[in-house]
Amino acid sequence: MNRKIYHNLLIIGLFTTVCLTWGTTWIAMKIAVSAVPAILATGLRFLCAAPLLLLLAHYKKAPLLFPSTQFGFQWCVTIFYFAIPFTLMLYGESYTSSSLASIIFATMPAAVLTLSLIMLKERATLRQIVGLAISILTLSIILWHEGHSGIKNQLCGIMALLIAVLMHAVMYVQCKKRCVGISVLSYNALPSLGAGIFLTLIGLSESPNFHAFTPQALLSIIYLGIVAGVGGVLAYFSLQQITQPFQASLVFMIFPIIAVILENIINGSSISHQSLILLVPFLFGIILILYRHPEKHNAELSR
Repeated sequence: MNRKIYHNLLIIGLFTTVCLTWGTTWIAMKIAVSAVPAILATGLRFLCAAPLLLLLAHYKKAPLLFPSTQFGFQWCVTIFYFAIPFTLMLYGESYTSSSLASIIFATMPAAVLTLSLIMLKERATLRQIVGLAISILTLSIILWHEGHSGIKNQLCGIMALLIAVLMHAVMYVQCKKRCVGISVLSYNALPSLGAGIFLTLIGLSESPNFHAFTPQALLSIIYLGIVAGVGGVLAYFSLQQITQPFQASLVFMIFPIIAVILENIINGSSISHQSLILLVPFLFGIILILYRHPEKHNAELSR
């Protein structure tokens, strides 16, 4: 097969895999948390992912520990990237729709850009500033619309998801400074195991009602751990390695659409019609944030 054709097919395959994985993650979390408490479900999710990540790290000869100067930061990754935010995500989905949760997490590029401007003193283009303004404004209106849907404790769920986004964005920005050259397997393997053990012990200490656990919820947790936690992460990392950053980042525009469609198919409803209309300018704003001219990107890489 022609190498260029193979390369393009590989990009399409990885892009599709990431979009489908990230798009279906939200309904899986909704199913999981419907029967299993958020802390225990998150712990079990990481315990499902950790053995496979450790085996892959061993196969790829990726070190399990960060460099000695970054041991403390590896603990921060375990707690503030894995344990707390992922628990907040599942807790948030207890009180919000999976569609709204996916839209909130699609703001990750906006959060990363904002924190990069503040913490790393990076410069943004006018296009990115306009995109940031559009995405924040439209998200605010969407949250206002959905906040009046009458779902009990939905505000608590929205706040939990927003805090999770912020924590992930802070850790991502810190990784841009601290984790250069660290393998994605090193970043995920031990922190997943540590977060899994820690959260599972806490979850079990709360005396959960095991009789309430449904097969669908347990299968969803396994799906989140193995398919999303391993397959989705590695597919996205591989996609970043073989294509332009903008092309890889387009998954942030696609996965919320998949989540909305899937929830409509399964539950017969998702978000309001007003929010669906606002999703168009919201995603347009995210595209403006993510877009970088290939020549400028290549110039930065050559420095």
